Amino acid sequence: MPDITAQLESLTSQRILVLDGAMGSEIQRFRLSEADFRGKQFAHHSHDLQGNNDVLVLTRPDVVATIHEAYLEAGSDIIETNTFGATAVAQADYALESVVYDMNVAAAQLARQACEKWTRKDPRKPRLCAGSIGPMNKTLSMSPRVGDPAYRAVTFDQVRDAYREQVRGLLDGGSDLLLAETVFDTLNLKACIVAMEEEFVQRGQRVPVMLSVTITDKSGRTLSGQTLEAFWTSIIHARPFSVGINCALGAAEMRPYIEELAQLSPTRISCYPNAGLPNAFGEYDETPDVTARLLAGFAHDHLVDVVGGCCGTTPAHIRAIAKAVAVEPARAISVPELPFSRFSGLEPLVIRPESNFLLIGERTNVTGSKKFSRLIQAGDFQAAVAVALDQVRGGANILDVNMDEGMLDSEQAMTTFLHLLATEPEVARIPVMVDSSKWSVLEAGLKCLQGKGIVNSISLKDGEAEFLRRARCIQKYGAGVVVMAFDEAGQADTTQRKVDMCLRAWRLLDSIDFDQKDVIFDPNILAIGTGIEEHARYAVDFMEATRILKRECPLAKVSGGVSNLSFSFRGNDAVREAMNSAFLFHAIRAGLDMGIVNAGQLAVYEDISPELRERVEDVVLDRRPDATERLVAFAATVAQKGMERKQDLAWRDGTVEARISHALVHGMVDFIEADVAEALE
Repeated sequence: MPDITAQLESLTSQRILVLDGAMGSEIQRFRLSEADFRGKQFAHHSHDLQGNNDVLVLTRPDVVATIHEAYLEAGSDIIETNTFGATAVAQADYALESVVYDMNVAAAQLARQACEKWTRKDPRKPRLCAGSIGPMNKTLSMSPRVGDPAYRAVTFDQVRDAYREQVRGLLDGGSDLLLAETVFDTLNLKACIVAMEEEFVQRGQRVPVMLSVTITDKSGRTLSGQTLEAFWTSIIHARPFSVGINCALGAAEMRPYIEELAQLSPTRISCYPNAGLPNAFGEYDETPDVTARLLAGFAHDHLVDVVGGCCGTTPAHIRAIAKAVAVEPARAISVPELPFSRFSGLEPLVIRPESNFLLIGERTNVTGSKKFSRLIQAGDFQAAVAVALDQVRGGANILDVNMDEGMLDSEQAMTTFLHLLATEPEVARIPVMVDSSKWSVLEAGLKCLQGKGIVNSISLKDGEAEFLRRARCIQKYGAGVVVMAFDEAGQADTTQRKVDMCLRAWRLLDSIDFDQKDVIFDPNILAIGTGIEEHARYAVDFMEATRILKRECPLAKVSGGVSNLSFSFRGNDAVREAMNSAFLFHAIRAGLDMGIVNAGQLAVYEDISPELRERVEDVVLDRRPDATERLVAFAATVAQKGMERKQDLAWRDGTVEARISHALVHGMVDFIEADVAEALE
């Protein structure tokens, strides 16, 4: 069997490739009746079948073959199988779930036969068959019930299994590649990617994968709310041959998004727009010459590698497009793969060298927040979402979610809560870190994340084989991973043990080609100030280990549970906040990239009183043998209450320079416009 990936790379390095056009509107031209859709096979079927275009590969294969021939004659290099809705989920509307596999096999055979015929006519222009995989008629990121936002009509597993059946049929029928298209919910696509990966592993053979999203309007977002960059970040792990945009818009309206994608993705770019925007009757009026001219402009400006048509396009459109792009040069990919860690919710989070320290909100954790735990155990998930909202408004860049409570069905609680978070745009825009000591809960969380989330955590505690099994699963879902410094002998406490465990895990992850940019080490922030001599260097050991890991593994990130550090002073929030703040001041300079904190309840280092700061830093940096005793004594004189949430506006009495400086240090934007205007005067 030829190497299709190599063949596609060779072809796209020589010229712009051409897809086919719309299938549905071409089928309508045949004015088929209910009897045509039923054929002999479904003459007595219980449901009406007219309009179910996918079944025609079984009942009127001649119609489908004629359309394939027309597009190939017009100049298509790649034609799509007539299987846009050929999944058990979509075919349930027609009670045809039992013949889904047969549909996909037959559709792939029809398309492949047509491709082989036209390749024989001109071997210099090989024709390829793409197995078309539509987005389904049910979504994993949105509820169909207005009154129940946590409800989903299908589960991740049901969507994955339905796609797996379709992929198996398409490959058995002879598809050269797979094209998941018209994506409006990235979580559906992620289920499809998992299905493809599982099928590839079982077969021991891969085919090229093309992915195509639909941007629904001029907001530049998908129907489920993701930006284009967040979408790309969420599916990088699929390593597709191409990524692109189709449907919803015409080429003119699509151009800015194709430009953005071409600047983002270091892979091939596809674009197959509608024939303009629909008119008042839902029909498409854009002529072949107009569509061809616009797509030729894309090719001329080095934005695309594969072009074609979607709704409203005909063989005449494809003929004009093929002629127009034939004179344009092939696109040379010039986008470098940047060494930045990327995560996403509805919006991307790119960690650059100049990025600030990232706050991981800790209060959506039943083991760390009594309030959150009480709400979850009472089933008041809506109020629990408000806790998440407070964390985001307090500055959280990532949200840690943990449901490890013995009285809970943790898997269900995680699923329900993440479904609700998806309905709160202000929270849904940031990445989620699913946090649990139970693997089943972590996997349940991964199945709810439309964006690229993070798993917290895996370790070598259960041995290398289990570590790798879980890592491969996380890789399949496209998430980042926190690696805890914990092995078969226990938790790492010294600098050397922290480094040794993390580097051992690093080598194992590298052996399965786990993206190094998706690895986050947690070398264990352990409690200090306990009065036990062996604990005195815990903070120093963490910082030293961080420096070494950042040097040895420059693409990885380092994180930790900051609140653990001050646990021995629980009950005295003022001292705890000062300890955490002082530790972060030094740890960030050692290379700490992010930390699990109570966003909005973290003291500013410069605001800590000099006397308290000195005693806290004596403990954090292990500067004197009596540091703990001195801090304990001083803590008794410090108010027990932590940071007040009321707004102190005394700083507004200073000069404009002082006010702007204060606002920058404290991350305050309420008065920035007025102060900047005053400074400019």
